[in-house]
Amino acid sequence: MVAQTELSEAEVDRVFHALATSTRRDILRRTIEREQSVSTLASEYEMSFAAVQKHVAVLEAANLIVKRAEGRERLVRANPEMIARARALLARYEELWRSRIARLDDLLAEPSPPAGKRPASTDPTSSQRNESQGD
Repeated sequence: MVAQTELSEAEVDRVFHALATSTRRDILRRTIEREQSVSTLASEYEMSFAAVQKHVAVLEAANLIVKRAEGRERLVRANPEMIARARALLARYEELWRSRIARLDDLLAEPSPPAGKRPASTDPTSSQRNESQGD
């Protein structure tokens, strides 16, 4: 089976929406460390169980976490494949911006001629002088 690496536009939107709040980022961090029940996660926050469930649902819709039933409990763990795909997307953005900054650095590093002087190849009067001296 070939792992899909490109995220669709809808997946990108869901991932960034899911990571837009600190609570969801913290839930993701906790589920990366170890699988946890939704009730254990809920006990860590000063909000209702239902509110934590909604955060978990957003992360699940983005495929950043996977939920499974074990008896009456719902256990949540991070989905490393989707996290890796999101990381790859961010790495491509980073590479793009690093190359743009490098090009800008190169442009800024090029020495410019002193003010008021043009290079000989673009100075029309220097070529005219050279022609008149040859006559």
